[in-house]
Amino acid sequence: MASHYSDQFRLSITEALSTQLYASLEKLEPAPLTQENLDALVSQAELLGLPGKAGVYQLFRQEAGKKPELAYVGKADEPLNERLGNHLFKLSGRRGISIDEMSFRCLFVEEDLSAVSPEKMLIKRHLKTGRIVWNNRGFGNNDPGRNRDKTVIKDTHFDLEFPIDLTREVTGLTPGRQSLYDFLWDIKRNISFVFRFKKSALYKKTFVTVPEGGMTIDEAFRFVIGHLAGKWQICALLGWVIMYDDAPDTYPSAWRIYQPDRVFEQIPKTRKPRKNETDEDDEIADEDL
Repeated sequence: MASHYSDQFRLSITEALSTQLYASLEKLEPAPLTQENLDALVSQAELLGLPGKAGVYQLFRQEAGKKPELAYVGKADEPLNERLGNHLFKLSGRRGISIDEMSFRCLFVEEDLSAVSPEKMLIKRHLKTGRIVWNNRGFGNNDPGRNRDKTVIKDTHFDLEFPIDLTREVTGLTPGRQSLYDFLWDIKRNISFVFRFKKSALYKKTFVTVPEGGMTIDEAFRFVIGHLAGKWQICALLGWVIMYDDAPDTYPSAWRIYQPDRVFEQIPKTRKPRKNETDEDDEIADEDL
């Protein structure tokens, strides 16, 4: 109990770290979120003697005619260039946003600081001074795997505002006769969002002739479903695409469904966020093919 002549001193290590992290980031100028800039992080980490290349980062978005806005604060336990590369990949395949609007700045963090969660310190610090647009909106999530395909997403979710774009061209397709298996993997490798499909011996037994001239993602999915029958369906969810032989199963967050006899759209279902809900409640490790 304190008196007029005595009290207890509490050293707040986390508060000091938070202040220093914040100040160190504020000294940096955001750089465009490009593969060239991300590749440069590798050599920078090596020069600093940081082989782990882990750290914290900020993403900024600047829409035409507006000031830059802090969009996301995150951490990378894996190399920073890889984590930021995942965001570059994700944002490159979305409607309503351009990768040209995005920039970043980052700090490499010593491995022994990971236990004090520098990301949470930064988020807390930023929330005191303003707004972080995409934190707690599902932006940082990986492919949640099959067990989350039927999840009803929050009405504030990133994927609802910026859904996947099926009008973009699939680059790198190989024209000519080939197995459906090879064509599916060509699609998967050359689009900027997760395309997860059931493993099946049928793919290698089915042959298709891919036309010259390229395809949009939508055209590619129509082409695939045209070579399948029965219960197969391709469901474009708001953030990724899945293909399984499970019709008439439905997916609440699907907005376009491809079936052998029809292609149709629906309005995705959403829900209100639960009290104190965070991104961590949704995130699960990758279970991609």
